[in-house]
Amino acid sequence: MKDYLDGILRYAVNLGASDIHLKANKAPILRVSAQLLPVEAEPPTDMDMVQIASLIIPEFLRPRFEKEHEVDFSYFSPAIGRFRTNVYKQRGLVNIAMRHVKGKVPDFATLNLPAIIQRLAMSERGIVLVAGATGSGKSTTLACMIEYVNAHDRCHIITLEDPIEYVFEDRQCVINQREIGLDTLSFHHALKNVLRQDPDIIMVGEMRDAESFAAAVTAAETGHLVMSTVHSNNAAQTITRILDFFPQEDRIAVLRALGNSLRAVICQRMIPGKGGGAVPAVEILLDAPMVRKLLEEGKLEKIPAAIESGGEDGMQSFNQSIYKLIKAGLVSEEDGIAKSSNPDQLKMNLKGIFLDESRRIIG
Repeated sequence: MKDYLDGILRYAVNLGASDIHLKANKAPILRVSAQLLPVEAEPPTDMDMVQIASLIIPEFLRPRFEKEHEVDFSYFSPAIGRFRTNVYKQRGLVNIAMRHVKGKVPDFATLNLPAIIQRLAMSERGIVLVAGATGSGKSTTLACMIEYVNAHDRCHIITLEDPIEYVFEDRQCVINQREIGLDTLSFHHALKNVLRQDPDIIMVGEMRDAESFAAAVTAAETGHLVMSTVHSNNAAQTITRILDFFPQEDRIAVLRALGNSLRAVICQRMIPGKGGGAVPAVEILLDAPMVRKLLEEGKLEKIPAAIESGGEDGMQSFNQSIYKLIKAGLVSEEDGIAKSSNPDQLKMNLKGIFLDESRRIIG
């Protein structure tokens, strides 16, 4: 079955597919430019899927799959590339979802990311969160930031990932990549010990629970830069998502910790590009004095207005980002409006009508 799998993966990479779906007795499905397309190939049988799973699941993860019926890992084929892989069961049968991870980490210009993210990557301390829904490019942006530091600074970077996606080579930095399950027991276990490993930068694949966040705050307070991802739809919701990790009685203390440690939230949404592919719309929340004050006072409902009026500090809302993308001819008005959190406001902006958002903060 290796030849069958390699054939599908090679075809997917040549076609520019982002994802590959394999399901028993169904033709393989590829996601190309956000669209699902069937492959004209022999559908794998139930036993074929079991054999493919046995072939690609790392030995140390096989007991977990037997127990939990789903497992994440990275699959690498030297002639084809690296794939972030999830093997799971549905209706008792094995399914496989694979995402192609580009071998070379793209740079900021290629990704069309705002220049301020370069400066955030070079921060001396604090917490930088990259947020967004699944498939919004969070891991790629994080990898881009790590690679930028690798080229422009001399420091020790430790990554904690589940699984490892991009593989970094030491340039000016020393980079140690630790995979959960293979190199350490868990995120919590790794974070508990990471400060003894002399890091300057700690990259955590995903902020998942209160323990992870508490460890990140401790690291930031002791002079380290912590980068991580969060599943959320916008910058303000990212703060709420972190608060949800904690019981109600702890949330005031958490907001104070955020006010002291949070360096930035970078939230992304992918929009179909006019020239093909996808372009990120990026919302940016920074640790400006007004933002720190709002966090400490728990006035989270005013954060969106703070972002919109914080352009001089480098902040921007999704609407402001989408407006720039439309005006630059990178995305269409139709696609941009479809991805907007406030499409009516964006339509007004495109007609040259802008509201003074700063009043909403003062008021």
